[in-house]
This record gives sequence, structure tokens and C-alpha cells, in this order.
Amino acid sequence: MKAVLPLDTAADLATAGGKGASLARLAGAGLPVPGGFVVTTEAYRAFTAGFRDEILDAAAAGDAARIAGLFAGRDLPDDLAAAILAGYAELGDGVPVAVRSSATAEDLPDMSFAGQQDTYLNVRGDTLLDAVRRCWASLWNARAIAYRDQNGVPHDEVALAVVVQELVDADAAGIMFTADPVTGARGQTVVNAAWGLGEAVVGGHVTPDTVVVERGRVTRSRTGDKAVMTVRTQDGTRELPVPADLRREPVLDERQAVELAELGARVEELYGTPMDVEWARHDGAFAILQARPITALGQGHEEWNDSLKGDYLWTAGNLGEAIPDVMTPATWSFVRLFIGEAMHASTLPGYDLVGNIGGRFYMNLSIAYSVARAFGLKSRWNALEQVFGKMPAGLDVPLLDASRWELLRRFLPMAVKLRRRVRANLKGMRPFLAASPERADELRARIAAVGSGSELAGLWEREILPYLVTACRMLEAAGRQGGAALVMTRERLRELAGEVDAETMLTGVSADGELASLGLLTGLGRVARGELSREEFARRHGHRGPHEFEISAPRPGEDPAWLDAQLAGLSEPREDAETLLERQRVAADAAWERFARSHPRKVAGMRARVRRWNTVVRDRETARSEVVRAFWVLRAYVLRAGELTGHGDALFFLDRDEIVAVLRGDDAPLAPVPVRRATYERYAALPVYPALIVGRFDPVRWAADPDRRADLYDARGGVPPKDTVTGFPGAPGVVEGVARLIGDPEDGDRLRPGEILVTTLTNVGWTPLFPRAGAVVTDMGAPLSHASIVARELGIPAVVGTGNATMRLRDGDRVRVDGEHGTVEVLT
Repeated sequence: MKAVLPLDTAADLATAGGKGASLARLAGAGLPVPGGFVVTTEAYRAFTAGFRDEILDAAAAGDAARIAGLFAGRDLPDDLAAAILAGYAELGDGVPVAVRSSATAEDLPDMSFAGQQDTYLNVRGDTLLDAVRRCWASLWNARAIAYRDQNGVPHDEVALAVVVQELVDADAAGIMFTADPVTGARGQTVVNAAWGLGEAVVGGHVTPDTVVVERGRVTRSRTGDKAVMTVRTQDGTRELPVPADLRREPVLDERQAVELAELGARVEELYGTPMDVEWARHDGAFAILQARPITALGQGHEEWNDSLKGDYLWTAGNLGEAIPDVMTPATWSFVRLFIGEAMHASTLPGYDLVGNIGGRFYMNLSIAYSVARAFGLKSRWNALEQVFGKMPAGLDVPLLDASRWELLRRFLPMAVKLRRRVRANLKGMRPFLAASPERADELRARIAAVGSGSELAGLWEREILPYLVTACRMLEAAGRQGGAALVMTRERLRELAGEVDAETMLTGVSADGELASLGLLTGLGRVARGELSREEFARRHGHRGPHEFEISAPRPGEDPAWLDAQLAGLSEPREDAETLLERQRVAADAAWERFARSHPRKVAGMRARVRRWNTVVRDRETARSEVVRAFWVLRAYVLRAGELTGHGDALFFLDRDEIVAVLRGDDAPLAPVPVRRATYERYAALPVYPALIVGRFDPVRWAADPDRRADLYDARGGVPPKDTVTGFPGAPGVVEGVARLIGDPEDGDRLRPGEILVTTLTNVGWTPLFPRAGAVVTDMGAPLSHASIVARELGIPAVVGTGNATMRLRDGDRVRVDGEHGTVEVLT
């Protein structure tokens, strides 16, 4: 048995696996490959011979955890361990190495299997044996098993070699494609580059530089904002912030980029096909770490999928309810800016707070849960559910792979900065909110009057961008001013007054000023009564709607037909909004009288707390409304940019920096527009994805599954769906009626007065339907979501965040909705 082979020895796929065979081929051709050796598949088979049948049985059952235990409970035989350590000793004394899997079904022309098995960096000494064993075990992790199943690779035919290779102490690293991986264009080498080791690029933790080389020269380059870098440490690797002077500095100059592309051309010539090459640089010299054929080249679509970055819990709740659509690239670019400013306190260096999964907006809840645990606040996880919705029973939330100390070290400095930032912004919040509508009107008028692309680019940088940033920061300040008031006040009131009276006593948010979430509805009523002109309605409320963050979508203020349809709908509600609000005010007064009789000493204090609740809710909703108004300005800006450049709606498929470049005369960013448009249309044609996603998610494969779930996708499996329809008590009351499943508010005319509105989610654009509904039931939502706040103000029974209402209820079912207890029962 040949347990170990030097890396520069000719080796085939069956002996060295895909990666090992590829590296041997590269080294044999004289390419700069770091030295090392391969632990062969024969060694793997010898180690697993005694429990191979147990492995296959567990794989058939999908029990990856059992397989991990089988490997962990066995030591390497002495002869095998000695051979591996002897190979390591030939590299030098205590040389740090990278230990990488090399499966026999890996790095193939039609299937890359990239990332399915494990890699360990900066391994030294006796820890090498454990790293090899863990690499072998990773052939049977849940991802690898699922990937083989999806691609029809029999489990009993695979084996794993392990590549042990000197670790390049890289000052820079990245990935190189010898053909454009999106368009399939030959003759273009696309290089991604970042500081440090390559794991930050491969893992998607950093926005790398992108350099395109054609015919021996750089034809296009973009410098990324490289926030983190992976570096070696004494006991492994870690991510560190990139020094400020390097974040926006290009990693490669033109000479280096061309030199790297020449290495890529040699690799492609060796294999006879376009290649995906991982590279590293140390002291100015490049090394090739691995190479594989580019799979699915020229497929005509990009992949927008941040779920591939790691095993995290993603939620479409909360902000995802406000951004429910598949986003164009321009919208996603602006949304990322919005999140960076409005949710700065929730970010954690090295991790993505938000993600784009199949074009849709998701938040990474693993960050919030991990930070709460690090601060010893696991008991307050319930507070997160009040904002983002309930977690399914039995769901094990994946936490970040970082120690408590590491999380605290990263988070605490931001928390200190946040307090100063919020305190400063609160001073200017109300003046900004008061002046924002007029400022937005002014900017839209100036955008329309601009006569050249360069002039519009200047207006963006000098005035539009600062206005957007300020609006976002005011939303952050408004949301943070109450601390835990929104959650704690509601919980305390429910303890003292009971669930029904507590929810009633929390109404009246509009008593001291209009609640922005209700503005669209009350404004429509005033137009219908002749109290407000159509033009004034458009100015005040025309920026709000069901698709208010998507800048490619027209706003109600631009569409007279939208207003006509909504006014027609107001002719048949059970009761108008003003009647509902007045009835709720009477009910609230009665609830306060009951509270005063039961708790006479607590009335004054509780009224103060509820007034504070109302102020925070009102400020938060007003600030959010002004952010949405800023997005209307962004829409005007991109539309005008399309007019001035002659490229029309193509600019919706560029990011904000690319739009500026086109305005200044550079048409190069337009090249990927056809592919991005096709990608957008592909994702937009799919059903709405699950509210919760755990692990790596394939939207297209999920949509094709007849047994797909709308509440949860968990790549690990194991959490069964609920049989009952239960959720948060959104607003109390018991109503029986016909369930009407509505996919989007444009189909709202199907909802007859008194029927039960059942839908995935609601936002401000759904508000005009509420007075017509006997009750509201949603898949997504929480006590602080739009559906809960508006239903509570109008006194409409609601059950929100059920997770499965649209799966369990059928259109036309007769149901009983209990808004006090959060239940929905099918009667017929």
C-alpha cells in the first residue's frame, strides 16, 4: 500500500483524488506549486475498512452526525500515522501546512464539488494526524452527502485523498478565472484579489478587487472595500480588520495582474479548458494552490446567493417584509448602503448582517443570537422573536464559529460608538424629519432639470448620497432611542392587564401625531371625502406602496391608475378607517379605566411608559417613511441617468458605483447587463422563498420540489412542519369568515368585505385592504411588525408569524381566527 506520495509525483484521480491529481499535474508542468504530499485513497480505504458498511448505512439514512462519530472514535493505525509524519518531516522542521480534502469525485469538468469537504490551515506537528482524520470524515458531512445525491454520484464509489501542502504565508491571495465565468467570454482573465490568505475570498467574507486582463493588458478593474483579511496565527488562522490605508488600495498593479494572467494561460493550456485557479502571493512571487475546470461556463446567469457563505440562520422577517421583492442589482446596492448606515450597530466585522439569496433580502440572525449568547442574554432570545418572528419548535440556531471573547472584542467598540452616534443624531432627528419631504421634492426637481451625465454624477455625490445617508442614520437613531421599550413595555402591560386589554391600551399611536404606517390609508380616506387633493396626496404619501424599496417599480405617486383603484376599493369596506380608529379609542379608554381600578398606583407610571412606546413607534415609522422617500429620489436619479446616457432601464442592473461610471462616459460596466437581467427574471419567476433559511439554499432546486415548505428550509433537515396554524396574537378578537389567500396587494379586489385576509406578509402597501378584512393572518411577522401595529390601531383581529398559513389554509376555507390566543382553526 502506498499511503503517501510526493506532490510532484505523477498521480491519477483514483489514487490522489481530484485536487491531488490536479496539483501533481501542475507541479509536473513546472508551475509554481507549493511543496507537499498526498495521503492516498488507499490510506483512506485501509483506515475505513473496518466500518465501511456502517458508513454507507448511515449515509443512506442521511445521518451525518453518526458518521462523524465513527471517525472521531478511531485512531490512525501506527504504520499509517508513521508514513504521514515521515512525509511531513521531509518538508522541514515544524513547517506550517494546509490540509485539504481531495475526493475522487471532485474538481471534475462537469462537477466541481468545491467546498463540500473540509480544509484546515496552519497545521503543525502532531495535530496533522487529527486534521487528516477530520478531512476523511468530511467526505460524509451533510453537504457532501446531499451534493452527491443531487448529482447522482453513488456513495459506495467515492474515496478521499488528503493533500498536505506547505502553507504560503500570503500577503495577498484570490481566485482567477481564465474565462469570464458569467458571460463565458474566452480571452478574458478575471482576477479576484484581497489581502492575506485566500480564505476570506473563497468564503465570501470580503469584497475583493476585480481585474480583467485581455491580450496582455488590464482592460477593466474595480477596487473593492476589503474590510477583513485572513492571517496566520500561532494556533491556526483568524480574520482581522484590514488596515485603513489598505482597504481601498488595489492589491495588484498592472504588471502583477498581467503576470498572474500569464500563469492562468499556462494552466488553461495544460488542461485544454477554461480554469478556476486559486493563487497566493508572498514577497512578490505567485504560487498556484489549486485549479479546477470552470463548471457551467456560459450558462447565461449569475448566482446571487449569500446562503453559500456558511451555515447561518437567515430570516426574511422584519425588514424583509418591507423589501419583499426580488431586487434589481441597483436596488440591492442601495439597500446595502442603507443597512450599513441604519443598522450599523447590528453589524459584526467579518460577518454579513444581510444577504441576497436568489435576489431576495435576508438578515443573518446567527449574528444576533451569537452576540446575545456572548453577553449572557440567552434568556432574552424571546426579545428577538418579538422583532423577527418565532423560531420553529426544535430548530437549532447555528451560531457563529467564534469564541465569546472574540465576539465581545468585535462588538463592544461598536456599541460604544453607537451610543455617541445615536445621541448626536437624535439632536437633529426631528428637524430632519420635518424638512425631509420638501428636501426630497427639491432633489427630484433638480434631478429632472440636470442636462448631462457628469452633472448628475456630481449631484449624486454632493447632495443625493448625503441626503440618503442622513435619512438612514435618522432611522437608526429613531429605532434606538427607546432601548428595550418596545419589547419590555408590551410584556409588562400584558402581565398586569391581560392580553386583550394590554393590546388595546397600546393603541392610540396616532393620538399625538399621524402614524406614518397609516398615512396611506387615512390619506386615501381624505381624498375620497374631498378633504385632500390628488396632487397633495401624491406629494405626502405617493412614495409609500407595496414595492417601495424596489427602485425599478413605479410609486403610487407616479401612477394615477393606482389611486383610482384604491378609491374604488374604499367604496366597499365594512367600516372606514376613521370609524375603526374612533372605535378603538373608545375601547382603549375603557381598558385604561379597568386598569385604574385594578392598579390605581401604577396608572401614572404605565401611562408614561405607553406614551413613550407610542413616541418610539411613531418616530420609527416616520423615519422609515423618510428613508422610503429617499428611495423615491433614488428612483428618479436612476431613471434620469438612463435618459441622459441613452441606456434606459439597463441602469437598474448596475450597482451604484457602476451607474456613476456610466454617467461619466465609461460604458464598460454595461457588459454584464444582459446576464444580470436574465438572472433577475429567472429569480423573479420563482415562488417566494421560505421565511427562514438555514445553511446553503438553492432557490431553483427548492422551487422544483413539489414538497417544498414556505416556512423553513433547513439544509440539515430534521424539523417537521406544524400541523396547526398558530402565531403571535397580533390584535385581539375572534372572527369567523371565509379565508381569502391573496398573493400580492394588486390582487386585493378578490377580498370581499368581512373575509379573512391570508397572505405571506404585509407592508404599508397592503394597508388599504385592512378595513375590508374581517381579520388578518400572515406567514411572516411579529408583535412589532407592520401587520400587528396597523391591525392593533384599527382593532382588526390578527394572527401574525404563523409560518404556514398559506400552506395549511385553502382559498375559500371557512376559518375561525382568535387574535387573542394567536390561533386559526379550519371550520369547513
